[in-house]
Amino acid sequence: MDWGMRNRLARMFPTGSGNTVMLAVDHGYFMGPTRRLENPRATLAPLLPHADAIALTRGVLRTSVPPEAMTPVVLRVSGGATVLKEDLSDEAITTPLKEALRLNVSAVALSIFIGAPHEHESILSLAKLVDEGEDSGMPVMAITAVGKELEKRDARYLSLACRVAAEHGAHLVKTYYCEDFSKVVEGCPVPLVVAGGPKLDSERAVFELAHAAIHEGAHGIDMGRNIWQSDHPVAMLKALRAVVHDQASVKEALDIVAAEKQRPATSPHVAAA
Repeated sequence: MDWGMRNRLARMFPTGSGNTVMLAVDHGYFMGPTRRLENPRATLAPLLPHADAIALTRGVLRTSVPPEAMTPVVLRVSGGATVLKEDLSDEAITTPLKEALRLNVSAVALSIFIGAPHEHESILSLAKLVDEGEDSGMPVMAITAVGKELEKRDARYLSLACRVAAEHGAHLVKTYYCEDFSKVVEGCPVPLVVAGGPKLDSERAVFELAHAAIHEGAHGIDMGRNIWQSDHPVAMLKALRAVVHDQASVKEALDIVAAEKQRPATSPHVAAA
């Protein structure tokens, strides 16, 4: 692996824990103005200093992230379908790698849809992007998307999807946590980061997910709605950092949130008002 590739990965996976806390704000590319992400700049402003990386599109990067920001960027480069379409797997590469290089990002990301109608096209897109990434020193993150079929999130399916992504050259894979997640980790020879998915029903549930994922071998999380849809997003992000980097327990994470709630309000939703 060349120096440029290793350097970009090191930006996102800090020394020490070797894990990462990514902040996902790329939902708008197929969901539109998601609740509490209507104004990306306001949502991102207080959170940027606490994330190891941010996952977003080139449009949000250009309009909503200050050029002086030092947070590494994972650029979403696939798209082509929206929630109005029944089949979300009908995606293609929408942002060329030369654009990612021009934007000085640390990695590019695209979805693969294993078992979906456009599985073939998404795998070929991954392979092509990996070829270009190897030529340019750009890491590629494959996202094991399940479209609207959330019931696919079991160990058997995710093990298959993650291994396929790694076999085609992905440098890291974003996937879901599931029962027997350690089996997914064992079958994937590249680092896994775990998605948060739809907003969970409690702060405890978020920390339990993150704690279990790290304990079973994930190298980080890539969460969005469970952070910025919270009434206390900065507190949630700080607590998740403790879980991911410092092996904090669920109780310790809850204590961090409780302490942060006593501080003056820094919610992006206040800033947007």
